[in-house]
Amino acid sequence: MTLNVDEKSLKNGVLTLVVTLVEVIEESLESQALRRIEGGELTEEEQERLGQALLDLEDALEQIKDDHGLTESVADLRRGLDDVVDDVVDKLVNPSRWADEAVGGRE
Repeated sequence: MTLNVDEKSLKNGVLTLVVTLVEVIEESLESQALRRIEGGELTEEEQERLGQALLDLEDALEQIKDDHGLTESVADLRRGLDDVVDDVVDKLVNPSRWADEAVGGRE
């Protein structure tokens, strides 16, 4: 059995995944930065450097997406990840859904 893989699609898929993951990490970094700023843990100089580093990262990600035509595919993947996270959070908040889906899946 031969597996035919379109190299360009594979590269775009992997790059889309990597860029999406870096965006998720970037959001986490931004949240931590805001928490530290609001908590008074950073000097003004540290706040400036951190803010500039986050802006530079965002600019670099946008440039990569533009250069490789990935803006829409990254957005699609992000929406899919958001849906998964929303579903898990909903199930954690409403544990009865777990039971309802388990019973429904066996029928």
